[in-house]
Amino acid sequence: MSTVSTKAPEAGTAHVPETESRASRVRRKLTSRAASIVSIIIALVWTIPTFGLFVSSLRPENDIKTTGWWTFFKHPTLTLENYNEVVFGTSGTSGRLASYFVNSLVITVPAVLFSVILAAMAAYALSWLNFRGRDWIFIGVFALQIVPLQMALIPLLKLLHNYTEWGGGFFAVWFAHTCFGLPLGVFLLHNFMAELPKDIFEAARVDGARPAMTFRRIVLPLITPALASLTIFQFLWIWNDLIVALVFTSGPGTRPLTVRLAELAGTRGNDWQRLTSGAFVSMIIPLAVFLSLQRYFVRGLLAGGVKG
Repeated sequence: MSTVSTKAPEAGTAHVPETESRASRVRRKLTSRAASIVSIIIALVWTIPTFGLFVSSLRPENDIKTTGWWTFFKHPTLTLENYNEVVFGTSGTSGRLASYFVNSLVITVPAVLFSVILAAMAAYALSWLNFRGRDWIFIGVFALQIVPLQMALIPLLKLLHNYTEWGGGFFAVWFAHTCFGLPLGVFLLHNFMAELPKDIFEAARVDGARPAMTFRRIVLPLITPALASLTIFQFLWIWNDLIVALVFTSGPGTRPLTVRLAELAGTRGNDWQRLTSGAFVSMIIPLAVFLSLQRYFVRGLLAGGVKG
């Protein structure tokens, strides 16, 4: 006659779930020396095209058009003529990136501020203010993220031309970027704000703080990582945008750097050597923004992903 053992686990021992042990094994493999070597190799391979572009930007025009950038190490020749031509040149299709650089700043900075501020206020209202239809509004905002940008370009442009005087100027492109950036911004900030402790808002309400004061004095300092991440996303998106700039701006007085970079190669693409230096000129500001806010970036990306 067989018997079934019902012996209880010894005191001081704990059962380790299979999923946890599997996760620990995966973690050890990802942090091993081999994984680190593979990561370094991937990083080097990923940066080779950028390094080649940087080397080409410092080579003479004839060398760029006749030989590959890797031949630079055999016959190194450096020049700043390409940068001088695209930044200060005034003949033909060359240069004058300095004025377009200023246009990009004038477009990007206000558009980022408008979209981030409005997204923060909307996310706060959808997270902690009770009003009828709040959940349906959030569902609508979430659904707007799947609408292709191209579907709204021409209708929005016609709306601005027919009912306002903003068409073709800075106000038009500010308005467009703000509208297109709000769905993602509201969604990201809402997930972050929804995890804030409820006791904080109840204590502020007891102390007599109105929603506006609670938002300004309590919520904004607590959501700094999420705001920094959204600012990076919006800044990179607006600074590198081409399609919205082509539709909503007109003339060199309002067009940003990306439009000018697209024109640098010439109508037949025979002046493409200017793109090497022009690309690095356009990278200066986004790189500075990312490096200055990078400590908040990962924290903001992980916001809303895990609840403690």
